[in-house]
Amino acid sequence: MYITLFIICALILLFYIILNLPVFGRLPEGARLDRIRRLPNVKDDVLQNQSLTPMEPEEGYSAIFKAMLKGNPNSRPLAILPHVKPVMDSISGLKVTWFGHSSYLLQLDALKILVDPVFSKTPSPFSFIGKKQYEGTDFIRAEDFPSIDIILITHDHYDHMDYQSILKLKDRAKHFLTSAGAGSHLIRWGIPAEKITELAWDEQAVLCGLQFTAQPARHFTGRLFKRNRTLWSSFILESGDHKLFLGGDSGYDNHFKVIGEQHGPFDLAILECGQYNELWPLIHMFPEQTVTAAKDLKARLLLPVHWGKFTLALHDWDDSILRVSKSADESKQLMVTPMLGETFQVGVDYPNTKWWLNIENRKQ
Repeated sequence: MYITLFIICALILLFYIILNLPVFGRLPEGARLDRIRRLPNVKDDVLQNQSLTPMEPEEGYSAIFKAMLKGNPNSRPLAILPHVKPVMDSISGLKVTWFGHSSYLLQLDALKILVDPVFSKTPSPFSFIGKKQYEGTDFIRAEDFPSIDIILITHDHYDHMDYQSILKLKDRAKHFLTSAGAGSHLIRWGIPAEKITELAWDEQAVLCGLQFTAQPARHFTGRLFKRNRTLWSSFILESGDHKLFLGGDSGYDNHFKVIGEQHGPFDLAILECGQYNELWPLIHMFPEQTVTAAKDLKARLLLPVHWGKFTLALHDWDDSILRVSKSADESKQLMVTPMLGETFQVGVDYPNTKWWLNIENRKQ
C-alpha cells in the first residue's frame, strides 16, 4: 500500500514539475491580465475572434485522430531541400530572407527585423515530441545572427514562439514585439520588461523609427491546456518608403478586405499558405484563400509562407505551394517563391523558380 501511495505521489510531483517547466511560458497575470480583460474581444478572460470560429470539427476530434493515424506518405520530402546562403549584411533597400515555415528576416536599410524565429528541430515543447524539420532546413541557426534590432512574434504557438531559439537570441535582440499578453512568456524566459512591446488589435508602436500596427487574425493561442489567454495578431510594418503586411497565422475572413481598404495597398504581404485541412477550415487558409487574401489586402507582391520546413497537417508537403502558385497565376497576383535562405530585394528582384518541382518526394 505504501509503495503504491509513494508511486502516486511521485507521479503527481513529476506531473507538476513538468507542467511548470519554463518552455510552457506563463499566462498573463497582474497588470498584464487586467489589460487583457479590458480588451473589447474578451469574454470571461478568453480572447475571441471577430467571427465565430469553432475549433471542434463537426465530426468530432476523433475524425482528426483517425486521419492522423492513417497518415500520408507524401507529407514530407524524401530528399534534402536545397538552400542558398542568406545575405544578412544589407545597408540599403528592403530585403527579405525566408528560412522555412514562418521564420523570415526583414532588412530595411541597416535595420534587421526577425519574425517568428523557430530554429529547433521540432515545433514542440520537447525535441522528442512531434515531427522533425525537413532535411536541409537546418542551414540556419539562432547563433548565426550577431545582432537583431527587433524580434517580432505574432503569437505563442510553438511553431512561431520557440523557447530554445528565444533563449539563444534574447541577448542579441534590442527589442521584442508581440501580441498582447504574450510578453508574459518572454518575461519568464528572462527578457527584461523594458525590451518588450505588446500590442492589441489596432494599437501602434514605433520601434527603431518603424511604425508597427497590430491587426486582427483568425486563429487561437495556447502553449498548454488553456487556450486564447494571449492574443494572436497580424502586423503592419511601415517605414518611410515601404508598407508590409505580416500575416502570422490566420484563417480566411473579412478582416483582410477591411485591412486592405483601411491600410492598403501594401508593397508586400507575407501570408500563410500551408497546414490546412477540411477538419479545421477556419484557423488556417487554403492556398487559394491565400491569394484571395492578398488581393483583398491590395498587395503588390505575395510571399507565401507556413510551409517548407515542418509537417503540421495531413496534406502533401508541396501541395500548398503547388496550389498557391496555380491560383496566383490564374488571378494575376504577383508572387515571389525564393529558395530557403534566398535573399531578395523588394522592387528589384523577384525569384520565382519552381525549385520544389525538382525534389524527390513521392513514395512509390
